[in-house]
Amino acid sequence: MEYSTFGRHVAIDTWGVDFEKLNSAEFLQHHMVEAAEACGATVLSVQAKQFEPQGATVLVLLSESHISIHTYPERGFAAIDCYTCGETVDPELAIEYIVKVLQPEKIYARKLIRGVGEMDVVESDIMKQKQNA
Repeated sequence: MEYSTFGRHVAIDTWGVDFEKLNSAEFLQHHMVEAAEACGATVLSVQAKQFEPQGATVLVLLSESHISIHTYPERGFAAIDCYTCGETVDPELAIEYIVKVLQPEKIYARKLIRGVGEMDVVESDIMKQKQNA
């Protein structure tokens, strides 16, 4: 059996997100797991940390790789990424779910194509959808 090393890694910066959404590790954890399920990924474990006085980090370990978020609620900012191996689980679907939940004013996203030689950075489908909206 031949195994593929192909993967997609979507990184997104979101700005203008509600403080309360970004300052709740519990809220974020719930929605990060939902995002994993929305893209068909298999959740292996979840780690979440609520920081004081504000901020949160959530890491969802997937059989296919990971989804993570790190927040700065005082700035309305969240850094999110999702990396999945193989052809069947699309990380953009997970990111789209998270963006719908967070409802940021601005987003900046890139997609890396990995595991096929030289990494290729391409425009994320999320940015294409935003431009067409």
